[in-house]
Amino acid sequence: MILVFGANGQVGRHLARMDGTRALSRDEADLSDPGACARAIRDARPDAVINAAAYTAVDKAEEDEARATTVNGDSPGAMARAAADLGVPIVQISTDYVFQGTGTVPYCTNDATAPLGAYGRSKLAGEKAVRAAGGTHAILRTSWVFAGHGANFVRTMLRLSQTRDRLAIVADQVGGPTPAGAIAEATLAMAHRLIAAPSASGTYHFSGAPDVSWADFARAIFAEAGRAVTVEDIPGASYPTPAARPANSRLDCSDTKAAFGLTRPDWRAALGPVIREIEATP
Repeated sequence: MILVFGANGQVGRHLARMDGTRALSRDEADLSDPGACARAIRDARPDAVINAAAYTAVDKAEEDEARATTVNGDSPGAMARAAADLGVPIVQISTDYVFQGTGTVPYCTNDATAPLGAYGRSKLAGEKAVRAAGGTHAILRTSWVFAGHGANFVRTMLRLSQTRDRLAIVADQVGGPTPAGAIAEATLAMAHRLIAAPSASGTYHFSGAPDVSWADFARAIFAEAGRAVTVEDIPGASYPTPAARPANSRLDCSDTKAAFGLTRPDWRAALGPVIREIEATP
């Protein structure tokens, strides 16, 4: 059995529907309580752990960094130590926000980290804590997650298009939109692989292809949904937010393919089904 944290999240909901998993909701495992997370693992005695839960309110984290660090840093560390004590692997989902986001070259797994804000710092703290636990693990950095549920760019664009026929969208931030379902499949495959091959432990990247700007991603959403919305390209500086966003969220995913045979998912193929799911939801 694979124990999953984050049953109500974008990735966790997909994992909860997969065979051989047991997904815990926030009521069953509160990530603001690292001890409770460790106890959940010890009580369940799983074959592996996937942490798909996180504090993801990027802007709010700027004024709530202590809680973000507890959820994204301390609790993953407690989970990893409990997993290591049981001799089982853990897969920890991380983010492109651990990088500074400069340049145009995709970030490799061993590139220097330099988070721009509290959210990135909290996720980097989680990475370090998982590694420090000393057990079998995979840290999977991903980017621009979208699904038919939860807070994400696709849902926001569809909501805005109900009342707007023109939107100004940032065009100088580039990354790989990643379907939550593909992340779920990847983490599950990694967990099973780590059970058989602990030597595959390490840090990996997994993001959708092709890389695209937010503005061009929005255009693709509106085209797929049949919404007549004009997208105006603007620089990120014209849309200030409490937390700075990385301009370059491109991730080099070659290590993930080499170790696990996982290739970058085509976000364009997933976009239609996700939009239909959103539109069918009351």
